[in-house]
Amino acid sequence: MKNFNKLFFLISVFLIINIINGQEKINLNKLVIDEKTNKPMLIGICSRENFSKDTTFSWWFESEYDYYQPEDSIIQLINLDSVKIVCVMGTWCSDSRREVPHFYKILDLLKFDETNLKMYCVDRKKQAEGYDIDQYVIERVPTFIFYKNDSEIGRIIETPQETLERDMLKIIQSNQEK
Repeated sequence: MKNFNKLFFLISVFLIINIINGQEKINLNKLVIDEKTNKPMLIGICSRENFSKDTTFSWWFESEYDYYQPEDSIIQLINLDSVKIVCVMGTWCSDSRREVPHFYKILDLLKFDETNLKMYCVDRKKQAEGYDIDQYVIERVPTFIFYKNDSEIGRIIETPQETLERDMLKIIQSNQEK
């Protein structure tokens, strides 16, 4: 009877963990149809794989990624250690289609640990079914929000003031001075 109870307990824990993990992935890389254009768009938490070769979105991602040449002298000054980033974007948005590939190129050059990046894809109302996007106060996309020690240290909204890498450097440097 003791062994049965242990086995029952272990199976129960295993099933609960699988159910929880499955629920967290419900909206991962979720494709829906944009009512305005009748074209696919992503909603919810998204991963980089959505933009890789032979996907619905690779045509714009790959060309912008390849085209962008960040300033190496600025890249060398950026230190994203212990920085977490939230990006809210729309696959339907021309600014997101331009800036997000550029952003990924910078992250690649910095060898940024993408486990410290959370990418939300939103609809035209800046919502993502099943996620509280309102907490980020998003008015335009893309919005890149930088956090250090769980506090927001800056954001880049829609288009950079100078370039993405220069704006990132300013955010990081202004935080280091505090």
